Amino acid sequence: MPRIGYFLSTEQHPPRELVRQARMAHEAGFDGLWISDHYHPWLDRQGQASFVWSVIGAIGEAVPLPVTTAVTCPIRRIHPAIVAQAAATTGALLPGGFALGVGTGEALNEHIFGDPWPSAPERLAMLEEAVGLMRELWTGRLVSRRGTYYTVDGARIYTLPERPPRVLMSAFGPKAADTAGRIADGLIVMGPAEDTVREFRASGGEGKPVQGGLHVCWGPDAARARALARRQWPNDALPGETSQILPLPRHFRQVTDELITEERVAAQVPCGPDPEAHLAAIRPYYEAGADEVYVSQIGPDQDGFFRFYADEVIPRVRADRR
Repeated sequence: MPRIGYFLSTEQHPPRELVRQARMAHEAGFDGLWISDHYHPWLDRQGQASFVWSVIGAIGEAVPLPVTTAVTCPIRRIHPAIVAQAAATTGALLPGGFALGVGTGEALNEHIFGDPWPSAPERLAMLEEAVGLMRELWTGRLVSRRGTYYTVDGARIYTLPERPPRVLMSAFGPKAADTAGRIADGLIVMGPAEDTVREFRASGGEGKPVQGGLHVCWGPDAARARALARRQWPNDALPGETSQILPLPRHFRQVTDELITEERVAAQVPCGPDPEAHLAAIRPYYEAGADEVYVSQIGPDQDGFFRFYADEVIPRVRADRR
């Protein structure tokens, strides 16, 4: 049975609304939750960026669904020893289970202390060391370690879940997929990335879960939904490494206002009330090897979206994959 989850957008919604959406996702029949971990939104007009660990704690009291961060960057803004403690506490708290999704991050969130923004290969090496350090701390032993990037001196995590948190790694391209296959318990992709999944499997990821994320814009009028997706979420259509290197929301506005058209967004984001359009965007993830797909609704009409998916999409996804 395929799993389909909901992707909570901390960049668009305040904390109490995120908890309300978690409840609606559970009632609509979604199997799990992703939640983004940002210090800034991509664009000022998205308007929010709450501290994810506080929100997850509230979600754990509201619903029994498993939660995954999509994704946390444990290499710059927060030291991996602190991320390890946060993940352990969260794993001990959530009744549905918790997985730590990790990635190499974006300057948008990680530049805030004025540190130089490392190259992609260096960030990948930092992430590998960070994951190794977190796993060592999750043993509950006293850890003293001086690595290439991180030092801890007599650190011990006392509050631990029954089992160490699973680590899922976001990967774009073969080098990241190879690293994910070696160090992670699963893979996160933001598209039906068949080549990335294949590299992950070949590098040690065989039998490990693959999760994919997708943005949609449901609405009763397709043209208005396209315009809303263009205004609220043009960042998904940025090419290459652009989203990793721009440091401020205003820079994303400058680039997307200039480069990203409504047609370009609509080519990637299913918009409007036709269930076939949404299913046509979801199916390729499973065909590319994903086990779970997490869908995020762009914009304010969350209630309509959840009714639509509960009635028109989730039953058909499950019928398709039997």
